[in-house]
Amino acid sequence: MLAMAALSSYVVGCVFLAAMVVVVFKLVTAVRSYKRRRDMYRKFPQDPSHLILGHLLDYPGPDERGLAYQRERTGKYPRSSLAWMLHNPMVIVSHPDTVKGILKTSEPKGERIYNLIRPWVGDGLLTSKGEKWARNRRLLTPAFHFEILKNYVELKNRSADQLLLKFQYASETQKPFRVFANITMFTLDVILKCAMSYETGCQSQGEKHPYVQAVNEMSELMVTRFFQPWFHSDFLYFLTAKGRKFRKNCDYVHKVAEEIIYKRKEKLRKEGLVHVNRSHRRCLDFLDILLTAKDENGNGLTDAEIRDEVDTFLFEGHDTTASAISWALYSIAEHEQIQQRIHEEIDNLMTNKTTSDILWEDLSHLPYLTMVIKEALRLHSPVPFIQRDLTEDTEIDGRMTPAGTMVNIIIYNAHHNPTIWEDSLKFNPDRFLPENVEKRSAYAFVPFSAGPRNCIGQNFAMDEIKIVLARILHRFSIRLDPGHKVEKQESIVMRAQNDIQLMVTDRQS
Repeated sequence: MLAMAALSSYVVGCVFLAAMVVVVFKLVTAVRSYKRRRDMYRKFPQDPSHLILGHLLDYPGPDERGLAYQRERTGKYPRSSLAWMLHNPMVIVSHPDTVKGILKTSEPKGERIYNLIRPWVGDGLLTSKGEKWARNRRLLTPAFHFEILKNYVELKNRSADQLLLKFQYASETQKPFRVFANITMFTLDVILKCAMSYETGCQSQGEKHPYVQAVNEMSELMVTRFFQPWFHSDFLYFLTAKGRKFRKNCDYVHKVAEEIIYKRKEKLRKEGLVHVNRSHRRCLDFLDILLTAKDENGNGLTDAEIRDEVDTFLFEGHDTTASAISWALYSIAEHEQIQQRIHEEIDNLMTNKTTSDILWEDLSHLPYLTMVIKEALRLHSPVPFIQRDLTEDTEIDGRMTPAGTMVNIIIYNAHHNPTIWEDSLKFNPDRFLPENVEKRSAYAFVPFSAGPRNCIGQNFAMDEIKIVLARILHRFSIRLDPGHKVEKQESIVMRAQNDIQLMVTDRQS
């Protein structure tokens, strides 16, 4: 018995010793890994940071002060830098060379910020990664073939007709036209009609459509939450009043998406299009393709995947485009000579035409308007930033950066980099003359991102922006309301605090 007890004690001792060896080994490995990562991060230029908070309190906020801070840091660190959010490092890239090094890869979107939007848009193209993202990207790409985009021009013109009635009212009454409020209703109308064949009459429902309100509230809540790392936990956040408000809005937008999907499924079932094959896709819209797409193994998208893609495309397809159109109108209204050149170009295009519509073939005959749009996308950056997570050690600006690092591609900073854009706050469409574009890297101007994870709907959006701006400026002259101050508010998209207000004059009266 004594021998057995001694043996048992010996075995326990050996197990304990082995466990201690494993613990010590893991601890040593963790310390070495920490020191290695710390030494790699120290090689990046960075401001002195607080021991606990890092640079969290240095950022003034997502407004004009924050944008000025971003421009100042970009001037100080024009290629790359490092910032700390508490103990979490973030590499920031703002130069075409360093932006290219990240965007040319298929690295996944950064979980730290995109996890905050996941309860809203699920695991669609915006947030998914790896093989799921690659598969769904392949399945959805046919929805943006130019033959399909051509079919949307008519619908975009009809939505523009309704918007022009609001401009006409502003002209007749000489009341200020509220830009974001009305343009957002227009872009929501367009995306519902074109991509979903769904008619809501939302442009006639006033400025406060519940879907638009929900999106605006969620966007603001998300940005606030990002700068409160202690609420990055869903469990904690959804216990708060703001978290419950966010979830309520999520439930509402999901309900909208599910209603759209249900009605289309019923229509497809009745029309016998459930088993449509790939060769017929050009006559179908985005939602049809979602419902009927099959991969190489004959598998389609699940109900959850379909809803995630609808939620993603409804948001990305209206909110970002509304920001682009609104800020373009702001800059055009601010520059009388530029507006006059646009008027002349559009008037020449419309001469001898029998319709006021902008047709598919007209889109390539608006070169100056296109330059103006691109300069507005640069100056105002409707999508101000994107984020990626490194899955492997990666060289950034000559410095090895460890796997697991969050990289911020701050598009606003890249578009105001003083080493690339002289006098970056000046609105100058000539920056996009062909001879000037040739001198710059393709990664200097990335309003729709770039590389394999670029915006799948960028041609859809550019067509829409050209059509609506041409229709507006063919009929009306615009100027800024002198009594209304315009200031930017940086959110998921670039908004305007208290909107933008225009005074409108009918050119044809």
